[in-house]
Amino acid sequence: MSVLGWMTTVGGLLLLMALTSSQVDRLPISTSLIYLLVGLGLGPAGFELLRLDIESQRRWLETLTEFAVIVSLFVGGLRLRLPLQNHAWRVALRLAGPVMLLSIVGVAATANLLLGLPVGLSLLLGAIVAPTDPVLAAEVTVSDAEDHDRVRYALSGEAGLNDGAAFPFVIFGLEYLRAGGIDAWVGEWFLSRIVWAIPASLAIGYLLGTGIGQLAIRIRARSTHASAPNDFLALALIALSYVAAERAHAWGFLAVFAAGVGLRHAEVRVVRATPHPELTDLPEPRGRGREAHPPAESLITARESAESKHEPAVAAGVLIAEALSFGDTLERMLEVLLVVLVGIAVATAWTWSGALLAVILFVVIRPLGTRLSLIGSRTSRAQRWLLGWFGIRGIGSLYYLSYALNHGVPSSDAAPLVAVVVTVVACSIVIHGITVTPVLQWYERSVARRR
Repeated sequence: MSVLGWMTTVGGLLLLMALTSSQVDRLPISTSLIYLLVGLGLGPAGFELLRLDIESQRRWLETLTEFAVIVSLFVGGLRLRLPLQNHAWRVALRLAGPVMLLSIVGVAATANLLLGLPVGLSLLLGAIVAPTDPVLAAEVTVSDAEDHDRVRYALSGEAGLNDGAAFPFVIFGLEYLRAGGIDAWVGEWFLSRIVWAIPASLAIGYLLGTGIGQLAIRIRARSTHASAPNDFLALALIALSYVAAERAHAWGFLAVFAAGVGLRHAEVRVVRATPHPELTDLPEPRGRGREAHPPAESLITARESAESKHEPAVAAGVLIAEALSFGDTLERMLEVLLVVLVGIAVATAWTWSGALLAVILFVVIRPLGTRLSLIGSRTSRAQRWLLGWFGIRGIGSLYYLSYALNHGVPSSDAAPLVAVVVTVVACSIVIHGITVTPVLQWYERSVARRR
């Protein structure tokens, strides 16, 4: 297809989604499913306008998917405003920790026993498809900082945490393949990749987010200029937190997510110290000071006066609003591109054994692991059921797949690994995309009845 042909196709798709988004929202399908169908139409299963061989294109695919996940993690962290000691965070930690580990073990056992994959490759596959996805889960995760629904919050926190926490287990699978089994390398892996890297990543990202955030808000409030490039600030914070974590031999994904959370908490600290000038009747915090003041960006009008922008709360609101707007737009563009590519690739990569694994993961492994891990938590039966069902796989798994292909997967194992991962991602887009609207409508009705 020529450049003009591609421009026509992409422009037509974006125009269609822009004009019909309100109608699509009422249908029992997700926008990701529409993008997948477009990819199927463009690929070998449709008009054969394009083919995608993930093995041969793995290098640029790793870079593209890495960037998409990084942007989504930062934006996802920026939406999470509840204090870190809130119970919703504890549920997210259970999902990102025990549930992810049970998913890795369950997928590895299924791949080894039912699909006949070697142990090392099964472990690597489990680590690749275990994390939930921050890019494709927009329908079920927190949409704005005022959304405190326990299910959405837990899924958002999980997607942000386990997309980075899965990295050491991908490394574990690659080391297992390289060494042919467990050996002395396990001790060094555990100390460096788990004990050091995970907490260091979270600390680096959070400290940079809160520090740079408060500095930027203070400078903006004191500036004589009415505007500043807050999209540049978001990109700078993403880059600095990622690089700092990597230089410290930690995980960049976790650091970027923590940076988003830190920037949000910088806003919380500012508005707690100097509330928005229009808020004269704030309730007493009573131990919930972070929640007493509404998100600063929700109080920003279309055109703030130059005088009002000298108020720290207004400066914080403008900064957060512009960073979120920029991140949301970039995230949606990357989602369109990458899901269309999945649709193109799935025509040649599809495998029924991968579809079987996907069904077992979605129907048995994830729900069972969630129920076991959430025993004793403050979640209802309906909430545990929803948390178990919406374990959406997507772009994060594609990144780990391309990373593994570039870092040591034997050529003989590459084709089956690609086939299973692409099939699992495609199945998740279809199955979760069809069920997301009716299931969430049922949940919202059940919540309304309890009020």
